[in-house]
Amino acid sequence: MLSATTGLVLVNGVSYGLLLFMLSSGLTLIFSMLGVLNFAHASFYMLGAYFAYALASMLGFWSALILAPLIVGVAGAVFERAVLRRLRARGALAELLATFGLAYVVAELVQLAWGRGPVDYAVPAALEGVLVPVAGIAVPAYRLFLMGLACVIALLVWIAFRATRVGLILQAALSQPAMTQALGYDVPLLYTGVFACGAALAALAGAAGGNVLVTEPGMAATVGSVVFVVVVVGGLGSLGGAFAASLLIGVLQTWAVTSDATLGQWWPPAAGELAGVTGVILRAIAPVLHLSVAQLAPAVPYLLMVAVLLWRPRGLFGVREG
Repeated sequence: MLSATTGLVLVNGVSYGLLLFMLSSGLTLIFSMLGVLNFAHASFYMLGAYFAYALASMLGFWSALILAPLIVGVAGAVFERAVLRRLRARGALAELLATFGLAYVVAELVQLAWGRGPVDYAVPAALEGVLVPVAGIAVPAYRLFLMGLACVIALLVWIAFRATRVGLILQAALSQPAMTQALGYDVPLLYTGVFACGAALAALAGAAGGNVLVTEPGMAATVGSVVFVVVVVGGLGSLGGAFAASLLIGVLQTWAVTSDATLGQWWPPAAGELAGVTGVILRAIAPVLHLSVAQLAPAVPYLLMVAVLLWRPRGLFGVREG
């Protein structure tokens, strides 16, 4: 039987992990279909949060949750059609630099429009402060809503990609674009649609999670690098891998934040008494070993990525080339 503290850590970790999946699923779709490592993906997440904040004050949270991803999806389609499509012939580096530049433009526009401080994006009144007992643990209702929404999105994306005609056409365009074009399908339009869907998924994560996490101009930089870690750990282009890696990173990082353990627990008591080079080295690294696990929590995803790349370079669910 889990204790209340362990249960809350698990719930918070899973909800954070599922939020990461909503964000990383769009990036995974864009990379698997277009081969573009979209550095502006976290910027779409930030735009989703800010647009939802602005719309919620006028139309209410639930309308904002629908409209914000649609607006960002349209913006993503315009960017793909006006910029990325023209750069595709120049190779992946030109596309990567374009998305890198877009991320900086979006960050500046957000600061000009909403200021440099955080905004008061609140949880909807119907779910604010509501606790739901789950296995003897009082779980915030909005956390449960986030988890349910992420699971629904994961199921819908899997069905759309694997069990529909559009999904089959997308898979054909991925492996044989020239043949798909010859059969009468507009492959560039499919690419635009995939990029728009990926941007909309990122915006949905921002609209749904921006009121749990802080909505401020640095939120894209905060979560953007973690999303790339999720994609690498799960395996580039693998939705299943992104799902597993998101949950793993979410739970590990949440546990690390709440842990009161220190690395000094493994520090040998007699190390300071050692002579010679070994003693000098151990005394030099002693301050590092006395750090707490909570202090190292931000580095947990990156340590996991290094470990996975050493053990399985293609990621947990990645397919070996060739």
